[in-house]
Amino acid sequence: MPFVKKKFIATKKQRAFLYLVKELGYTQREAQRLIAKGRLLVNGEALTKAGADIEGEFEFIYFEPITKGLKPLYETEEFVVFDKPSGVLIHPQNRNTPYSLIDELKYQYGRDANITHRIDQETSGLVLCAKNKKSERDIKMMFEERNMKKTYLALVRGEFPDELIVEEPLLRAEDASAIVRMVVKVHENGKPSKTEFKCLKYFQDLDMSLVECKPYTGRQHQIRVHLFHVKHPIVGDPIYGQDENNIVRFLDKELSAQERLYNTGASRLLLHASALEFTLYDKVYSIKSNVNSEAIFLSALA
Repeated sequence: MPFVKKKFIATKKQRAFLYLVKELGYTQREAQRLIAKGRLLVNGEALTKAGADIEGEFEFIYFEPITKGLKPLYETEEFVVFDKPSGVLIHPQNRNTPYSLIDELKYQYGRDANITHRIDQETSGLVLCAKNKKSERDIKMMFEERNMKKTYLALVRGEFPDELIVEEPLLRAEDASAIVRMVVKVHENGKPSKTEFKCLKYFQDLDMSLVECKPYTGRQHQIRVHLFHVKHPIVGDPIYGQDENNIVRFLDKELSAQERLYNTGASRLLLHASALEFTLYDKVYSIKSNVNSEAIFLSALA
């Protein structure tokens, strides 16, 4: 379990955050943030004031990464790229999450290493991670300034046009209904969004197409929503194209694997982050996944 609770003893009265800085190696900012989150317990009660003092025995809940042996696809002194399997979270959802990609990254490269962008849990493929604080800032700035070219592969329903550009604004819905907890939709009040699509192969016997997707903006669920909007939803998508009851059951982890397979046509979302192109510190990088997406997609079909 990545989050562990251990006992410590402060031999003299001191500020709680200073103990975490001096004894456990956190920065002052990190220590104060962890205390504010209720990670430091005195007599079983969370100490939430960063300026509070501690003395004697206390408990501290912290992230202790584990490894499942996932090797990086590409590595430099400043960053590392993992080819994430489908089903692996980028970050823990809560303290009980048994494993996520941040585990693997910090286990292998230390506390200062961090993930610089996200892909969905069921989306497989390339994730760019910084090895240190400086490269993290620079890579995140590169994403903000849209100096990162990302390419995805998706298996979609129907015969897709040879080429298609979708420019539809996307809005993250805010509503009390359970259905919109993570649903994004095309809406005139949404943020500008653009995706370029190219059909690579049509499987006539399946009435499905293998499509290359290039998002120019980085909105949540952008590729999934744009494909659904043009009536070519991604095979295996448990959200877009499903009825409300099944969406809620999926989000609540109440939908069985067999039901999921029957409803969506695949055991997972058939979307893979296949390539990254960018320039960092005056060097051009073009990194491609070595996964055979087509074979994996076809093997996941019902």
